[in-house]
Amino acid sequence: MTFPKSIPLQISFRHVDSSEALETKIREKVQKLGQFYPSINSCRVMVEQLHKHHHQGNHFHVRIDLKVPGHELIAGREPALNHAHTDVYVSLRDAFKAMRRQLEDLVRHQKGLVKHHEEKPHGHITEISPDKTFGRIASADGRWLYFHRNSLIGDDLDTLQIGTPVYYVEEIGDEGLQASSVHLVGKHHVLV
Repeated sequence: MTFPKSIPLQISFRHVDSSEALETKIREKVQKLGQFYPSINSCRVMVEQLHKHHHQGNHFHVRIDLKVPGHELIAGREPALNHAHTDVYVSLRDAFKAMRRQLEDLVRHQKGLVKHHEEKPHGHITEISPDKTFGRIASADGRWLYFHRNSLIGDDLDTLQIGTPVYYVEEIGDEGLQASSVHLVGKHHVLV
């Protein structure tokens, strides 16, 4: 049996005490990602306890920054949108599930398995921030979604324009509903 390479991992805690059990769980989850996608260059996991609420308990936010060749993937869960995130382990589980989905999307695109006729969320770019770090997409059904420049697959925000049609994956992030794994329509969906 071959073991995946050791992934450089940085774990940080903000407003919450670190625990050996939590660090062990994070390391296990990162290793599972490494077994699925062996080309991970580095991983940062930040666990943060947000405001203390007397009636609702503590809310936790977990953010994962994963670097793979040519991409930086970011997954995070906003606890205010789900009361289950008063449990740090539930927040951790959900953030790692979101990262796994992003890696699965990346693998499909790298293998050329995404086809034009598949039904997937699409829309067009309606806003690009002046500093070119984020933008907004208007979905085909009229909703607006935030996306970060690191969510772009195969393109740079500097090359995109208002009105550019895109495909994306929808998820809940720090700013609410957002788009990840964003790619131009027609450019990255050609079977090789």
